[in-house]
Amino acid sequence: MTWLTWRQYRAQAAVGAALLAAFAVLLVITGLRMAAQFHAAVGPCLAANDCRWPADNLSLGSGLIGFLVEFTLAVPAVLGMFIGAPLVAREVETGTAQFAWTQAVTRRRWLAVRVGWLLLAALAWGGAVAALVTWWSGPRNAAYLNAFNPGDFDVQGIMPVAYSVFAMALGIAAGALIRRVLPALGVTLGAYFGVRLVIMGWIRQHYMAPVTATFGLDQKYYLPKGAFWQLAQGFRGPSGPLALPNGGNISIVGNGFPLSDVPASCLTHGARGLAPGPQTLSCLSQHGYTQYLTYQPAGRYWPFQFIEAGIFVALAAVLIAVTFAVINRRDA
Repeated sequence: MTWLTWRQYRAQAAVGAALLAAFAVLLVITGLRMAAQFHAAVGPCLAANDCRWPADNLSLGSGLIGFLVEFTLAVPAVLGMFIGAPLVAREVETGTAQFAWTQAVTRRRWLAVRVGWLLLAALAWGGAVAALVTWWSGPRNAAYLNAFNPGDFDVQGIMPVAYSVFAMALGIAAGALIRRVLPALGVTLGAYFGVRLVIMGWIRQHYMAPVTATFGLDQKYYLPKGAFWQLAQGFRGPSGPLALPNGGNISIVGNGFPLSDVPASCLTHGARGLAPGPQTLSCLSQHGYTQYLTYQPAGRYWPFQFIEAGIFVALAAVLIAVTFAVINRRDA
């Protein structure tokens, strides 16, 4: 069975290895160049110990290579669609399943060997891509402190491995349930990005309770240490966060505080009526108004990686269990 599996997928393996090798060469060349650019730009300030982070004045990893790195988000979906989905669906659609499953090899063993090797291939591919992208992104992470941000978080660390295993399992399950290749491809693509968007947009930020820091209205900004993930920012009054008014023509005080929310007691009488004065910000502070920043600290980066990877591996295990149940109960 192992030899037959290799013969069936050797062409895909060769193409995948060639693409991975080309991608590795490209990342190594541009990564070394980007690292040299980073050290040349921040070397003097590092020696003087007066660097300011994030260093937004640097341009690292932009252009076509940046697009290719971002495109690795879609690589697991490609694996699930074109390798995972046809595993069962093509056998049933072409009628070869009736021959394969009536020989000495049982359905369970046939599926176990094929699924095992495909999941191992997905794990190896995802691990290679993850190692390359994480290494290449090192200077960008140091300069921009953005490793925790959605998008960057998803292509580094162990996430590409978990996504690849999940996408492969998703494709296999879709093919076993639908039993037609083209519909299984569409379902795999839609379900992969749908699950990822739900987790990235609504669930990930709640893995751990976020931290909220408050600071004075006269302070221009507050930056936590390291590559934190900003969730919300604004102004807070005695009754809670303020809803900023919509529109482009809004009068503000100091560092963006909306004039419409300033109590009359903090305004001074001028020629045109009540207006903000030199003591307005201190008056607002005395009334309990502050700025706030809600974020996930940089120290939670790896716990979040392991939590999310665990979620996708668990989903993959459920999908494989469903596949085995379907294959065992349905007639070919």
